[in-house]
Amino acid sequence: MGRIMVMGTSSGAGKTTIAALLCRHFTLQGLKVAPFKASNLSLNSFVTSRGEEIGVSQAYQAWACGREPEGEMNPILLKPKGSGVCQIVLDGHPYMDVGRGGRTVERENLMGAVTAAYRKLVERNDVVVIEGSGSPAEINLRREDIANMATAEMAQAPVVLVGDIERGGVFAALHGTYTLLEPRHRQLVKAYLINRFRGDASILGAGIDRLSELTGLPCLGVMPFADLRFPSEDSLDLAREQGKGMNGADVRQGWLDNLDSLYRTSRDHIDYEMIDRIALS
Repeated sequence: MGRIMVMGTSSGAGKTTIAALLCRHFTLQGLKVAPFKASNLSLNSFVTSRGEEIGVSQAYQAWACGREPEGEMNPILLKPKGSGVCQIVLDGHPYMDVGRGGRTVERENLMGAVTAAYRKLVERNDVVVIEGSGSPAEINLRREDIANMATAEMAQAPVVLVGDIERGGVFAALHGTYTLLEPRHRQLVKAYLINRFRGDASILGAGIDRLSELTGLPCLGVMPFADLRFPSEDSLDLAREQGKGMNGADVRQGWLDNLDSLYRTSRDHIDYEMIDRIALS
């Protein structure tokens, strides 16, 4: 069974888009593919046909796989309620509120749900494309980690690390993230990708060579800046989109058309043969 995990040097590095591209890539090869994100933080959610709440991005990634969204694709959804309180949606259904002066939940219980959901997807699919959350190098949160290296280790998933050059300092971000990982976790990282570049990528050559020398990791490519819009997960924009028929074929097909256009562009910039070797070997 194939698997691959996309992590980023920060929030907003482009993990969601790159994961969607990988979902599309494997699907177009005739494989049965599912997206997976262990834990997502969002004010809004997508409701599946079975009445389960999951992150909006995982719903769109499911569409990239040519299938309907399922609760197993995002077993933990955290929905802020204000005043430091957060609702945990577990396996698609409200579970409990946690936060300031209130209840807490055992990490082992949450990790158990993540493992069970992932295993169900593995049983039903040829490839699972896993997306991390934020950065795996938040060393102050390492003990509480669920969505990043804990998931990668559980799934024994090879990791692709994405850095956003639009923010600046991409080589430092990639090297710093890799270096701060535990040695056993570094072994899971197989390659890196530079995302959202504007201009002539040849000027990055010396930096890429040096970073690969320092880390021992190959570069999957330099993806040009692109704007594949996912519905906002943390604003009221989603409510407006739902009012226009978010679940309708028009919205779904329009987004898939944009994704397919971006996928065609990406084939000139991303080494998909290397991705196949990483994910399917």
